[in-house]
Amino acid sequence: MATSVRTPTRTLTVLPIDRPTHLAFLGTRPDAAFLQYPAWADVKAEWRSENLGWFDARGIVVGAALVLYRKVPRLPMWFAYLPEGPVIDWSDHDLERWLDPLLAHLRGQSVFTVRMGPAPAHRIWSGSTVKTAVKQGLVHLDQVTPDAIDPVGATVAARLHGLGWRAAASSGGDDAQPRHVFHLPLRGRSLDDIRLGMNQEWRRALTKAEREGVETGIGGPADLPGFFDLLRTTEARNGFRLGRTLDYYARQHRVLNAEEPGRMKLYLARHNGRLLAAHTMVATASRVWYQTGASADDGRDVRPSHALQWHMIRDAHARGLPVYDMRMVSPVIDPGDPRFGVLRWKLGTGGHVVENVGEWEFGLNAALHKAFQVYMARVR
Repeated sequence: MATSVRTPTRTLTVLPIDRPTHLAFLGTRPDAAFLQYPAWADVKAEWRSENLGWFDARGIVVGAALVLYRKVPRLPMWFAYLPEGPVIDWSDHDLERWLDPLLAHLRGQSVFTVRMGPAPAHRIWSGSTVKTAVKQGLVHLDQVTPDAIDPVGATVAARLHGLGWRAAASSGGDDAQPRHVFHLPLRGRSLDDIRLGMNQEWRRALTKAEREGVETGIGGPADLPGFFDLLRTTEARNGFRLGRTLDYYARQHRVLNAEEPGRMKLYLARHNGRLLAAHTMVATASRVWYQTGASADDGRDVRPSHALQWHMIRDAHARGLPVYDMRMVSPVIDPGDPRFGVLRWKLGTGGHVVENVGEWEFGLNAALHKAFQVYMARVR
């Protein structure tokens, strides 16, 4: 059943769409994240999924979303999640005409809470600004004046709040997808420019990896067990647990590459024939993301992870992409906090930190929505 918002000449209707239609639309949107591609539903096989399209008055698809549904135990109600979506015109000041038909459709699907992750950036901090803040003793990016504020992102956040949406983090939980990410600009820069823009530690690491004969390349499905073993080693060394299985990565590699060959690549670094590091990268026609990195406890002195990142950066540059997205970083900038280590490492590439608008929730069933917020605050 179609769900529409009626405004003169600006009516938008939300309807299910097939995969080819969804993919065709995403191909026109350079801002679309890989989590909004239809194949991501196959990765998240434990969720029910639906591909939705926004149609204008002419019947043309002008927006799209991958919606994942999770059922409430023993109740005929569902939680709806749009990871890093929907893919709509977030610069439109009339966001109601986009979001109202979405909410109406989800009500028809017995959804009690919807969570989404708008695409626009909000605040940006240059590498030099972050480094200066660290020297000044500041411990969180919220204490640091950003170098830029994206007007669309700022407007979206204010508008969503006015429409009754609430930031997911405001209820004591966290965003499911990273709110702070790290971008390395590529547009208008040669590889020499990019390498020279790295700090001395990174340049020395790349030189050492080359001198020591670290070999990098792209693996296939047969190499995933080796990657997973290194990932478990990395988790134990750094004190975190992603909670994913080898089967999860095998399914991800299979279904993403079935949708588009080369969508997900596994990069491998070897020294004297031994696998020392493995990183995954996900790419669409216009964007690329460093997703997961793993390395051995020994052999790190020959800098295999630096060598892998340089290979991935070169590949992104060869595709003519404007940005290499190194994905998640923590907003904590206290050198004494272990969470700062990842950001410190990525800062060495010469990029900058981007804070996205973050994830937002809307309750369609007040009682269940409140119970859900309490539950999420407890389990995190």
